[in-house]
Amino acid sequence: MRVLVTGGAGYIGSHTVVELLGKGYEVAIVDNLDNSKAEAVRRVNQIAGREASLHVVDVVDRDALSQVFMSFKPDAVIHFAGLKAVGESNTIPLRYYSNNITGTLTLIEVMESHRCHTLVFSSSATVYRADNQVPFTEEAALGASNPYGRTKWFLEEILRDVAAADPKWRFGLLRYFNPVGAHSSGKIGEDPNGIPNNLLPFIAQVAVGRRDKLRVFGNDYDTPDGTGVRDYIHVVDLARGHLRCLERLHVLGDEAGCRAWNLGTGKGSSVLDIIGSFERASGVDIPYEVVARRPGDAAVSYGDPTKAREELGWSAEYNVDSMCSDTWNWQRSNPNGYP
Repeated sequence: MRVLVTGGAGYIGSHTVVELLGKGYEVAIVDNLDNSKAEAVRRVNQIAGREASLHVVDVVDRDALSQVFMSFKPDAVIHFAGLKAVGESNTIPLRYYSNNITGTLTLIEVMESHRCHTLVFSSSATVYRADNQVPFTEEAALGASNPYGRTKWFLEEILRDVAAADPKWRFGLLRYFNPVGAHSSGKIGEDPNGIPNNLLPFIAQVAVGRRDKLRVFGNDYDTPDGTGVRDYIHVVDLARGHLRCLERLHVLGDEAGCRAWNLGTGKGSSVLDIIGSFERASGVDIPYEVVARRPGDAAVSYGDPTKAREELGWSAEYNVDSMCSDTWNWQRSNPNGYP
C-alpha cells in the first residue's frame, strides 16, 4: 500500500513514517518545512533502512499537491500538516483557520480528483468541552475553547458530512492527548521552533541548558499536588495507533464512514509528576517557578482509550518514565535540535 503522509517531517509525522516503513508500506511525505526539518526525513530513512520520498509542498498549494498525487498515486493519506500551538492560535486565529481548514479542504478535493478515499486525520483532545467528566470518551460533548481546537472540531464535522454524502470515503479521526517522548535511537524527536509550547520539550531544554527554568502555570488546582493533570502518550505509541487505524479502515471498506478514536493512556500525570520523572531519567535538577494559571486551562484532562483497544487492537505500551527517558536521550544527543 502507498501512503502519503502530510506533515511527515514533523514530530509525530516522522515517528509515524518510521513505523510505516518498518511495516513495508511505500511512503511519500508532503511537508512545507515551516515547523520541521528535512534532516528528520534523512534520519527516518536511516532508522528504517528504507526511503520515504520528501516533497517540499504546502497542502494549500493545489497544483503542487496534485503533482505529488499524480506521481506517487497514494492509496491512503495520513494527515498531520497544520498549525498546532494552542496559545499562538489565540493571538493569530485567522492564520489558524486559513491554514488548517483551507489546507484540509484542498487535500480532500485533490484526493477526490485522484480517487483516493482513505484518510487518517490528526485530530485532538482539544475538541472536547472542558466541562466534560473525565475520562473523556468519544461520546463526550464537543466544543473547543481555542481557535486551534476549533479548527480540529470544525474539520471533524466537515469530514462527517463528506462521509455521509458519499460512502466511498473512509475517515479515521484520531483524538490524541499530549504526545511526548522520542524514538529510542535518539535520532528523531521533538524540535520546536522558538520557545516550546509544550511541557516536556521545555523541561528537556532546561535540563540541557538552553532555558534557565520552567514556569509552572498554577499550583492551586483541585488535584493531588495542585498542578494540572494531563494524559501523556509516547509518540511511538501514537504513531502505531495511526497504523492500526489505517488497517481498520481498510478492513471496514465502504462501511467505514467517519469514525473517531481516542489515543491516550487513560491515566493522568501532574506537572510535578513529570518534573520528578524527568529528573530521575536525566539526573538533572529542573529549576521551576510557579506563576499564575493560564486562562482556559483545565485542572484535569485525560481520555478513555477503551474504544481504540476494542476496535483497533491498540493500547499504549510506554509509561511516563520511558517517555522522559527517551526525551532525554534525544535532547542530550541533539542539544540544539536538528542541525
